[in-house]
Amino acid sequence: MIDTLLSYFSYPFVRYALIVGVLIALCSSLLGVILVLKRFSYIGDGLSHVAFGAMAVAAVVGLNDRMIITLPVTIFCAVLLLWTNQNTKVKGDAAIAMISVGALAVGYLLMNIFPSSSNISGDVCTTLFGSMKILTLTKSEVVLSIILSIVVVIAFIVLYNRFFAVTFDESFAKAVGTKTNLLNFLIATIIAVIIVLAMNLVGSLLVSALVIFPALSAMRILKSFRSVTICSAILSVCCALVGIILSILWDTPVGSTIVITDIAAFIVCTIIGKFRG
Repeated sequence: MIDTLLSYFSYPFVRYALIVGVLIALCSSLLGVILVLKRFSYIGDGLSHVAFGAMAVAAVVGLNDRMIITLPVTIFCAVLLLWTNQNTKVKGDAAIAMISVGALAVGYLLMNIFPSSSNISGDVCTTLFGSMKILTLTKSEVVLSIILSIVVVIAFIVLYNRFFAVTFDESFAKAVGTKTNLLNFLIATIIAVIIVLAMNLVGSLLVSALVIFPALSAMRILKSFRSVTICSAILSVCCALVGIILSILWDTPVGSTIVITDIAAFIVCTIIGKFRG
């Protein structure tokens, strides 16, 4: 098995997949802790549906680089979801459900009316559940993923204390002069970027697993915000590495394999937490 792995690692596309997978897992785990604690976990699933609709529009228009449309539309909807949660009568999960289901329906309708290929079902299934596209990444896509991931990590480190304040006591943070609205919009923008990057890895329906499972697993065994965040990042990166390697060895879908690995880690952490009391 080791010889087989070493032979696979000699191919650039395998190394690209590992680099992008690790970076996406790291970024999603950092923001996942904040989203779980703010009771806004479902936003990842909602935005992934929005990204699916935007990707369908890009396919209809005939763009080769679909991120030109997908990224700004997803960021706009992330900010819109946050705004509706704070300033309208349609709150939280209801707003997410409306926007996500609407985007999913529009995307599927456009793909049927203006098909980009003869295999519509295959295209939809690939977009929703992921494919081996992570193993066909171009060098430019890898560079873009690295740049965006570095920006996300730096923003999280620099604004760590402010994110902590907004997560646990937003009212107090606002009272002492913290620009909570700006921070919330920044969180929404970062999570939108992560969702778009992660769609190539696990597909739009499974992308929220990268955000939620590592955070929940870390919370089973640790208590402080800092320790949970660090543990979540480590678990997420390890699960992504193991998932990608297993999918290559066993010829299974990358996204599903990574999610199953995350589920296994959650079960192990839950058992450890039970024994620790």
